[in-house]
Amino acid sequence: MPSGYVCLTFDFDALSAWVARGIVSATPLSRGEFAAVAVPRLLTLLARRSIAATWFVPAHTAKTYPGLCRELVAAGHEVALHGYAHENVAVLDDATEHDLLARSIEALHEVTGTVPVGFRAPSWDLSDKSVEIMVAQGLRYDSSLMGHDHALYRCRTADSVDVDGVEWGRGTELVEVPVSWTLDDFPYLEFLRSGGGVMPGLKDPVEMFRSWGRDLHWMLRELDEGLLTVTCHPEVIGRGHRLLALEEWLDAVPGEDVEFVTAARAVERFIGGRVFGRTRS
Repeated sequence: MPSGYVCLTFDFDALSAWVARGIVSATPLSRGEFAAVAVPRLLTLLARRSIAATWFVPAHTAKTYPGLCRELVAAGHEVALHGYAHENVAVLDDATEHDLLARSIEALHEVTGTVPVGFRAPSWDLSDKSVEIMVAQGLRYDSSLMGHDHALYRCRTADSVDVDGVEWGRGTELVEVPVSWTLDDFPYLEFLRSGGGVMPGLKDPVEMFRSWGRDLHWMLRELDEGLLTVTCHPEVIGRGHRLLALEEWLDAVPGEDVEFVTAARAVERFIGGRVFGRTRS
């Protein structure tokens, strides 16, 4: 049994992230279009290492690049939900959120022939009703929350929080595969001007992977069977020097007595009784 696990995930946003921002001029859209160039590179890289990843795919991307999405499944990867067109779930009314999730499930099923079991909210923000809606749609897991770093846990319905305290929501069967902005390539590497602000990005990817590696080293030293979930975007990570840095990191991880797992596989083990991320005594 390995000492820990790494879940490698990709948010295949493509054009949808720009559509959601209302930025649809040619150059921003071409930045999203580059994802279609990067995905085959990533599939080759992962196949050489026999690594199965989880790809969170908006319905917009599935409809735009159905062939690539089918290639993901054919290569043994998991395809999961990532909104319809990268919309901000947190600002939707209940009926719209429910409808878009149902349409997203239908779109991914139609394109890939598989029924997605997991969801990741665009920009990692859920509404007060998201958990209930996911449960009602039969999903098994979410990957949008940050309540732990290395342990899976059960999602709650919306908490009630004010200056006087917290009334915790009700526990559900939905499993959380937690995430973190510190384990996402976009804020490290991508340059973005939006809403009058600037995300500078453009850092050395080796620096990013060094930080991710230190998180992994701490997890393996302190926890039993922890899970490190990292997030990449094809249009971000898929350029030469960044791919080289990704390759070097992936090749170093197995030396740490680590197993790569998809999010669905980790959730399956959790539901089966596996406890992830226990503090080592």
